[in-house]
Amino acid sequence: MRIAVAGLGYVGLSNALLLAQHNDVTALDLLPAKVDQVNAGQSPIEDADCAAWLARGGLRLTATTDPEAALSGADYVIVATPTDYDPATNAFDTRSVESAITTARRIAPGAVVVIKSTVPVGYTRRLALDRGWDNVIFSPEFLREGRALHDNLHPARIVVGERSDRARVFAELLRQGAADPDVPVLLTDPDEAESIKLFSNTYLAMRVAFFNELDSYALVRGMDSRQIIEGVGLDPRIGGHYNNPSFGYGGYCLPKDTRQLLANYAAVPQNLMAAIVDANRTRKDVIAEAVLALEPRVVGVHRLVMKQGSDNFRQSAVQGVMKRIKAKGVPVVVYEPALPEAFFFNSPVLHDLDAFKAQADVILANRMAPDLVFRDPYLLDFLGLKDTFLEQDLEAAILRELESFLLELGAGFTFVARQKRITLDGDDFYLDLLFFHRDLRRLVAVELKLDQFRPDHLGQMELYLRWLDKYERKPGEDAPLGIIL
Repeated sequence: MRIAVAGLGYVGLSNALLLAQHNDVTALDLLPAKVDQVNAGQSPIEDADCAAWLARGGLRLTATTDPEAALSGADYVIVATPTDYDPATNAFDTRSVESAITTARRIAPGAVVVIKSTVPVGYTRRLALDRGWDNVIFSPEFLREGRALHDNLHPARIVVGERSDRARVFAELLRQGAADPDVPVLLTDPDEAESIKLFSNTYLAMRVAFFNELDSYALVRGMDSRQIIEGVGLDPRIGGHYNNPSFGYGGYCLPKDTRQLLANYAAVPQNLMAAIVDANRTRKDVIAEAVLALEPRVVGVHRLVMKQGSDNFRQSAVQGVMKRIKAKGVPVVVYEPALPEAFFFNSPVLHDLDAFKAQADVILANRMAPDLVFRDPYLLDFLGLKDTFLEQDLEAAILRELESFLLELGAGFTFVARQKRITLDGDDFYLDLLFFHRDLRRLVAVELKLDQFRPDHLGQMELYLRWLDKYERKPGEDAPLGIIL
């Protein structure tokens, strides 16, 4: 099968890689830099799996900026171009999708065009009725930023918005590339497929908004929201997932999809859909007011990205909080080592963490990150050791001066074990020290090495961390973290 993919963002690239396992795939993009990266085996997006697959090679994938080269002879053309929400028209801006379809129909008139971009409900049907484009079908994507290829390899479901042989063939192409062969496949009518996408993301936004408002209540009442969330999540009907309070739902999808669905409700009575959109604005008000109540001179924003493994700065929810704080005359500085620009919406961007901490007297962070907790570098001179010593001498000295050692690393540590036995493939290994950090909510493994750092030290620590993650990690904790001293 010959397949063309228009757009090399999260959706386009992950689909291209998935399908290139068994098909000849040509990816088309307007930006030569993205095309060059893909052809050189480099990922143009922040996605560990995409990067690994491109570096490994062996796929039937090429990229080009030439529409003729990409589309000629294609059996299927996947359109994965951006559809940003336009507040002026109260709808998605679908011009890039229509441009891609027009080009595909001109160069490959016999191809089936599959829209993967998010569109309003009724869009595909209107293309057929108003323009006579009867070779276009819609298939929603359900991908996370930074995990796009993983989610394509392990989909919860495959949905194609047409009940036909050509839709069934396309669904089988996706299922063939997936790592999970028993994935449910659902063939629906076009409007229903478009609705599945928007209602799915709006439900996720509703869940984010719910736990954010729970956290706002706890914040105002002086309670610990984590205790409440843990108790609520133990009900199996609710579950302990997707429940971390944040600055609000952000990213490429949830804000625009919720507003588009609300717009589709123009002639339908509703209360909940509007409340989900309003709740996101209210959450930013609550966070900004809580920060301003501390009367800061300078507020620091630690990382702009919504979550680990993402490179999405522009759609980050913390922007709304920043705007509210700056509107009250309080300056904001940003620590974002992945952003090369010197300013982000007129706020200075710093790449040195110590300089960032020195400037800000209140730091706003979406998650408790290790670089906010641990001191660096670690100075162990207080242990009183002689110039030469054995590893067990160092371990014994640390335990003898445990309080000083933990204060040197940072606050919030609890001692768990010394010489923790770890059994791997029938062999016993012993982890030097194991702690738990209350703020990070994770185990912290410490290995002591007397010689220079070697790559096998890292490999050993990664084995330990995988074992701890599987056998020692408790519900509600984050993945264990390792320190090699």
